[in-house]
Amino acid sequence: DAAAGTMTVLAGTPLEVAQRAAEDAGFLLPIDLGARGSCQIAGNLATNAGGIRVIRNGVARDNVLGLEAVLADGTVISSMNKMIKNNTGYDLRQLFIGSEGTLGIITRAVLRLRPLPAGRLTALCTLGTYENVVALLRRAQKELAGLSAYEAMWESYFRFNCEAEGLRLFEATPAFAVIVEEDLQGHEAERERFEAFLGRALEEGLIGDALIAQSQKEVQTFWRIREGHALDRLPLLLNFDVSLPIGEIGRFADECGKALRAKFPEAHVSFFGHVGDSNLHIAFSVPGATEETAHAVDAVVYGLVGIYSGSVSAEHGIGLLKRDFLDRSRSPAELELMRRIKNALDPNGILNPGKVLGSI
Repeated sequence: DAAAGTMTVLAGTPLEVAQRAAEDAGFLLPIDLGARGSCQIAGNLATNAGGIRVIRNGVARDNVLGLEAVLADGTVISSMNKMIKNNTGYDLRQLFIGSEGTLGIITRAVLRLRPLPAGRLTALCTLGTYENVVALLRRAQKELAGLSAYEAMWESYFRFNCEAEGLRLFEATPAFAVIVEEDLQGHEAERERFEAFLGRALEEGLIGDALIAQSQKEVQTFWRIREGHALDRLPLLLNFDVSLPIGEIGRFADECGKALRAKFPEAHVSFFGHVGDSNLHIAFSVPGATEETAHAVDAVVYGLVGIYSGSVSAEHGIGLLKRDFLDRSRSPAELELMRRIKNALDPNGILNPGKVLGSI
């Protein structure tokens, strides 16, 4: 619907198919993540997927206007709303978005579209401290009207992926590498402004160096390092997805890295994340890891998340693996209310049984 700026999709539509259809019509579907070629819209919504454009366009739930879902008793709840303003009682779509299929099965959705950018500018910057990572973020949010991505990589993560890809982009591996990306409106002055922004940051010592992508191939190279598919080659890789107050992420990463390396001196431990939306990912791998190893790593990571008042899941959801750690991020009163909602909509526990809250 070009007038409403919406797209109506079936549950099984792959995200990339929906993105291309939106682009063909002159729009941007803002939901975007690395699994775009295989993930499906209903899964994106059921897990409230985040991804790389959250800093500008929000998580999945922020891009949904209407929803259809089937309840455990077969009732079809259909609210295929196309209006941005619709303040008519409880917002029922939010019951199902992020509920991981435990309250209903999403069958259709109305997604909100945005204007298609005229292009994008992408830079890869080096920084010496996490404090500078935050300072550059705040500067970018103030000076780059179209800031759409801000992705940070700690030294060990950046080094590992550059070596795996056979790349050497800087003389020495920086303490931090950040991808800054801006959506363009098509004005001639935008590139000049982007370059001036980086120039000032360089002069003031916020960044040590910067590469501005000159081609789509270079853009893909920067993102290939960030997406880190080479990590899959590591044995028994454990991935963590947590969220913390932006100002605390640097200290958390330092403390978490030291604690994990003290317990497992031979382990690969690296950090990367969206930062601009408070999301940090942790990659852990050690040869010969067992189930006990995984439990020990969980205890370290989620124990620290609780101390820092963070979230045990920024965008991956709870499922089974994080179910026992949900109380690190949610109060007893919140958990009890979740159980009451689950009991009301699915009293027999037939929808994705055991997930999120366990047996009810």
